[in-house]
Amino acid sequence: MATSTATRMQQLGYRAPDAVPEPEQLVLVDYVSDGRIAVITINRPHALNAVTTALAAQLIEILETISARASVRVAILTSAGDEAFSVGGDLYERKSMTQEQWLRQRQVFDRVLLELRQSRRPIFTAVHGMAYGGGCEMAISTDFIIASDDAVFGQPEAMVGLSAGGGSPVFLPRFLPPGRAMQMLMTGQPITAQEAYRLGMVNEVHPRAELMDAALRIAEQIAINSPTAVQAVKRAVQMGQGEPVEQAVAIMMEEHWRSVVHPDRMEGIRAFVEEREPVFADPAV
Repeated sequence: MATSTATRMQQLGYRAPDAVPEPEQLVLVDYVSDGRIAVITINRPHALNAVTTALAAQLIEILETISARASVRVAILTSAGDEAFSVGGDLYERKSMTQEQWLRQRQVFDRVLLELRQSRRPIFTAVHGMAYGGGCEMAISTDFIIASDDAVFGQPEAMVGLSAGGGSPVFLPRFLPPGRAMQMLMTGQPITAQEAYRLGMVNEVHPRAELMDAALRIAEQIAINSPTAVQAVKRAVQMGQGEPVEQAVAIMMEEHWRSVVHPDRMEGIRAFVEEREPVFADPAV
């Protein structure tokens, strides 16, 4: 039996945007915990947080600002509304685009994902509801994911004639068993937060009402540590992935020795001996 258009759009997570004005700020940022934690919120809930060119441009600007702000030690990426983290690129915006406009938008979207992947700051995603297409790809472009118990992750691009191009063919097989990743990409069918957790794609699953409290708790645990050491271990993990073992060890040791001679190590040891909490200075940008 043929799938109806309405059913297929539901499978894609799409609906026509509600007839409300677009928010002036499509992406919000709040600095909490004395500015050490940046909470980045995608703010198009009337359209299930579908990503437009304007939203992507605002997100890039915020990510670049955070990377230049020494006081920020960790960032959380999340979204507004109750139904979706993001259903990916806005197909309603794309329907009237020329091929050139679509390709130019693709370049903007690629910059978003590159900023997320290459951020020196730790950045993780708190996902609720649907994380489809580019929404899922934004999440897997960050350092790790926590999710609410109603979260679902999917890559439905093949259902509209696209090969996924935002990183999921590269990164999903690293998060999931390769065959499970391939099934997601080929069928377009999503997986639940519970299955994503069981397979190692998601670190923690929380009731929806407790998700942001959990995210802030994790962020605080990162923010009280040496920002220099946290950024160093992030570089060691990222740069060592896929390298031969001894090359990965060499990368790790280079970062380790930099931390050995850094003032943060001396402060950490001194605080331990003096039985107090360490006070780590903001790193040079």
